[in-house]
Amino acid sequence: MESLKLLAVFAHPDDESMGMGGTLAKYSAEGVETHLVCASRGEKGWFGPEEQDPGPERLGQIRTEELENAVRELGMKGLHFLGYVDGEVDKANHTEAIGRIVTHIRRIQPQVVVTFPPDGNYGHPDHIAIGQFTNAAIVCAADASYHDAENLPSHRVSKLYYMVDSENLIDLIAPFMDDMIFALEGQLRGEVAWKEWMITTRIDMAEHCRTAWRAIRCHQSQLPSLGRLVDLHEDAGSAILAMQGTFFRAFSLVNGGREVETDLFAGLR
Repeated sequence: MESLKLLAVFAHPDDESMGMGGTLAKYSAEGVETHLVCASRGEKGWFGPEEQDPGPERLGQIRTEELENAVRELGMKGLHFLGYVDGEVDKANHTEAIGRIVTHIRRIQPQVVVTFPPDGNYGHPDHIAIGQFTNAAIVCAADASYHDAENLPSHRVSKLYYMVDSENLIDLIAPFMDDMIFALEGQLRGEVAWKEWMITTRIDMAEHCRTAWRAIRCHQSQLPSLGRLVDLHEDAGSAILAMQGTFFRAFSLVNGGREVETDLFAGLR
């Protein structure tokens, strides 16, 4: 049987650990080859006092180092950057961005890809954009007539998942978080929890949540964004992370149906 590979495609350093660290740690520990493609280096994500802001260039360096540490903690095989600027991923040339992701897909040859859902979890334009680019790249990567920058052979992804947050998780963490709503272009955006019946896949990764908690703490510059959650003891933090591992199966070439999966590689093993 060919080796199992999982590719996560996200927008910023910390998306991987805060969103699905336990799942990534679980599959890495099981011998699955896990990779991360990150669209930006988080150059504009400063949450500390304004007078201490190191500026985009230095902050990008800091967050790159934090991400490298988190990836090592999670046991991931590869980390790859697309080279876009934090906060401007939705302004990227779509042809170029799709092509860059295609190259990574064809080089890594994952059976499973995970990215953001259409709402970007809470409406972040970068999240929405990278999810759209990834969907398009999966189609192009399987098309033998599509030529990427390295002219790699086509590769067909077997399963695509959206990383989603359940109502139970959001209800639990909301009291610990600051205002989870922000204004953009005259409209309010915020977390949109997925109904329990909408979740197609639940991964039991509780025993790997301490690893995920440590990976999250690697992102020191981003911890203020977690509100009072960051002050929790590792035991309590790990218990909350165990409620993650919820996904929506956007497509699968190897299985289907209403039965809730317990494995992103269901139908492939």
